[in-house]
Amino acid sequence: MIIAQISDTHINLNTPGSDQRLLDFETVIHDINSLDPQPNLIIHSGDIVQNGRMEEYAEATRILSKATAPVYVMAGNKDNRKNLKKSFAKDTYISAVSKFIEYEINDFPIRLIMVDTLNTHSNKGHFCDSRQESLIKMINSETTKPIAVFMHHPPCAINVGPDPFHFDNLDAMEGLCDTLQHSDRVISIFCGHVHRSTTAQIANIPVTVTTAIATQIRWGDYPAQLSKIPVYNLHRYDQDWGFITESRIASSNY
Repeated sequence: MIIAQISDTHINLNTPGSDQRLLDFETVIHDINSLDPQPNLIIHSGDIVQNGRMEEYAEATRILSKATAPVYVMAGNKDNRKNLKKSFAKDTYISAVSKFIEYEINDFPIRLIMVDTLNTHSNKGHFCDSRQESLIKMINSETTKPIAVFMHHPPCAINVGPDPFHFDNLDAMEGLCDTLQHSDRVISIFCGHVHRSTTAQIANIPVTVTTAIATQIRWGDYPAQLSKIPVYNLHRYDQDWGFITESRIASSNY
């Protein structure tokens, strides 16, 4: 099983640099389409757009519609839940009635659970009692398969930027960590948000963070020849070995 994870495309329109962000997004989708074998699915782990506007989502859905693999999206701190739901309404995996954008994918040897960490009052993440209840319910709904959890904000300290903690309070973050550990079937956590590829650990659960697709706002030093070439993650799952992650440099020939 192969998962292509993309994150933090931050699409905006009619502003300096907006054309580069569109090009970065297009380049990545073109590169994913060129893969052989194809990934089983593409997961966008949030901050699809910059301002949560419908016209920004229209550009994002236009680009994502070119993908040959199935696409699943999540909300990041720059997204607007209402407009995201409207824009992806035809994709029935997102509930029209749920307050949050949270769901599970059960079509593979490993279950995939999407957690909504969007905080409408801050760029930092949040995890409330309602989301905790939903996550426990999803984890417990099937008890034979291992689980990978995707969320926008890393639920642990990541030393990128001025603050290593990316939730609005440590109690919320610790509550999320406790929930993830209540079952020994969660084997991996995948995130975005910090605009840099890195790894961490929650107890015995590895946390893998993918960098921003938008090359203008990546953290870290890149060689000059890669400064405008996006990077994304491919997660390959093996039932014996678990996940092996590759950071792939998208082809610049697009």
